[in-house]
Parts: sequence; C-alpha cells; structure tokens
Amino acid sequence: MTLLVISPDYASHLYPLATLATAWQAEGERVVVATGPATDAVVRAFGYDREHLQLGRGSNPGVIRAEEQPPGEDDALRGFFDATRHGPVAALEFQARARGDDLLWNAVGVAREVQGIVERVQPDAVIVDHLAFGARLGLVGAQVPHADVVLGHPSALTVGDEVYGHPPTWPRAMRPADEDLADLRVLCEGVRDTFTAQWNAALKDLRPSAQPSRDAFAETGDLLLLNYPAALHEPERTALLPPHTFLGSAVRREPQDAQVEDWLAADDGAVVYVSLGSFLSARSDVLALIVGALRGLDVRVALATGSAPVEELGPLPRGWLVREFLPQVRLLAASSVAVTHGGNNSVTEALTAGVPLLVLPFSTDQFAGGAAIERTGVGLCLDPNATTSSGIADAVRHLLAPGGARRAAAAIGEALREVPGPQRARAAVQEALSG
Repeated sequence: MTLLVISPDYASHLYPLATLATAWQAEGERVVVATGPATDAVVRAFGYDREHLQLGRGSNPGVIRAEEQPPGEDDALRGFFDATRHGPVAALEFQARARGDDLLWNAVGVAREVQGIVERVQPDAVIVDHLAFGARLGLVGAQVPHADVVLGHPSALTVGDEVYGHPPTWPRAMRPADEDLADLRVLCEGVRDTFTAQWNAALKDLRPSAQPSRDAFAETGDLLLLNYPAALHEPERTALLPPHTFLGSAVRREPQDAQVEDWLAADDGAVVYVSLGSFLSARSDVLALIVGALRGLDVRVALATGSAPVEELGPLPRGWLVREFLPQVRLLAASSVAVTHGGNNSVTEALTAGVPLLVLPFSTDQFAGGAAIERTGVGLCLDPNATTSSGIADAVRHLLAPGGARRAAAAIGEALREVPGPQRARAAVQEALSG
C-alpha cells in the first residue's frame, strides 16, 4: 500500500501530517510526501519519498524570516506582523484581504500538478492539508478519494452560519467591539464570495460537470480528520460537523539532544517552556514581556527564540536554556507550564504531555483555540498587545499551582496518549477504504 501526503512547504504543517503517516510506515507501507523543497530535510528525516509540489510563494523550513522569502512575500509577512501589533481585528482583516492570492495561488496549475503526482505515485490512500485548496481542487477535479486533515481549531472548516476568518468564539481578554466584528464579518463575507467564485472557476476548468460550491471554505474531502482533541471542541459545534474523526494530536518523534538532556538533568525545578512558534516569534516585543515576567519567578525556562533577535529580549539568566529552535516535544514532557501563541502543534503537543497552557493569540484560529482552552480549564489566555509582564507572571503562578488547570490538562493528556493520533487516522482511513 502507498500513502500520499500533500502538504504546504511549511514545517509547522508538515510535522503533524508526516507524523500521522508514521502509522502507515510502521506497517511497512510506502509513504510519499508531495511538498516543496524547503521541507525536504523534514521529509527525509521521517524516511519518506518526496514529490515536488509548490503550493504557494512562501516556505518555512522551521523558522520563518521575512528576508528569506521571495520578493513580495517578504513585504506581505512584514505587513502581517505589523497588523498583529494593532490587535486581532487588524490581523484578521489583513489575512482576509490576502486570502485568495494565498490559498488559491496558481489554482489550476497546482491542481494539474497534483493530478500528475497521483498518476505517477498511484496511491492507495491520500491525506491532504485542508488549507491546500489548490491541491484539493486537483483531487476533486479528478475525483480522487481523499482524507482532508484540518490542522488547528476545527473552525478552519466553517459550519452553520459561520464565515471563514471571523472567529466563532473569543477569549475573555480579547473580545473586540461589536461594530469592529460586524465590519470584519462584512469583509470576510466578501472574501468568501470572491474565493468561492475562484474555486468554482478553477473546478469548472478541471471538471466542467462538477457541482459548483456555495462556500469553498465549507468544502471538505471524502473523509474529515480533525487534528484536535475532541474534549476541547464545543459539543454544539461538533453536532454541525460533517462525518469526522477527532485525531487528538500528532506528536512527532524527535532525535535525542544531548544539551537538552544535560540541562534537564542538572536541576529538578519546575520548567516553563516558551515558544511563539516558527512564525510569530517575530513578535520579539511579546517575547521580551514573557522573559521579563519569568525572570522574577522561581522557575527554569526553556526559551525557543525563533526569528526574534536575542538582544531584543532583555537580560537572560545564565541557567535558562535558550536557542533559536528547541525539541518541543521532549521539553514539554518535562514542563510544568507552556507559554505559547496557541498554534496547533504547541497546543496539542502540550496537552498530550498533560501541560497547562498560557496562550497569547495573534491570528486565525488561535482566538477560538484560546477560548476553548479557557472554557475547558486547561489554561489561561491573555491579549499579547495589552498584557504586562506582571500579568504574565501572575498567570504562570496560577498555572503552576496544584489542581485546577494542571489536573484538567493531565486528564486530557492521559486520554490523548491512550490512542495516539496516527493510529486513529489510519483506522479511519482503512474503514473508509473498506466501505
């Protein structure tokens, strides 16, 4: 059997998708990953074959920097980072306006590339990133059965009267004014209609007899896989989803890191893991606030700086573990609290380890994810543009206290570890194929 995995050229997307594929690899089956060149090393580290597929202009091999992106994409990244400084609505508006050019980049060309890859690879099963809309057009156009994997909060797939890009829920600390949300919804509705028209035009080119979509953001594959813990998702929203499987998490294997092991062995104090991800680590001002908060606490800190210049973070205690990139899964397994932007990998990996979260969300599904973390009691959420170092310190102290969030996170972690996401994914795909 051959599994084809289709992923954008972003490590943050490829890691969970490649991890899901380890269930096929463990059975001796072939795994082929269609993605771009920036993540070739990730594909090879997993032991998979790679087919070249460029799904967009940008790429991210692990840490993203604007100056390393193609002309035009660099300015777009800087514009986005600047928008996040003006608050959640400004960030969401910026993303909405860029959506068609981003998610449906070279739609027909990408679709035909995917169809060519399917012809060459002859896969028995296909799993594809939900946000790889051009690739999904190719599969739909050629009527290739596939599993659609939603990475992040399930609101990435709209249901009911939701509009993509307009969060269905908000954390308590970040609820924007009603008039701002109304304006955002109008913008997102216009983007949805334009995006859907582009989807339908491309689909008609690929398969003229295909039924046009009413909302391309609500389209899904033959099988829907949600890389998210079911316990964090609102039951009333779950009832609106098409047939689906919650995978829980896709926690990747990491090679042993001698420096990290020595650091962990040197002291048994409480560890706080800090990362704003490969992308939003560009917000060095927020990382500096976190550093200032943790300097005054009796904790050991593992800090992944990403693209943030270290000199902008303020004094760093000698005993801290500070690197551009750290083995997140290993450190979370030894941590008492995780401080994060609320990206899917950070949230699901922390909860699999039973670690409570302090979330400082900036964009997209991170707001709905932060609200879910608050609602289920596994962590706290603060506004990264309005909080202070003392506010962050108070939140970390609260999360370090026995009971409460620690108990809730531990319970979810136990359930997630019982049946790992890759096994759930393969079982769901196998059932769909047999049906």
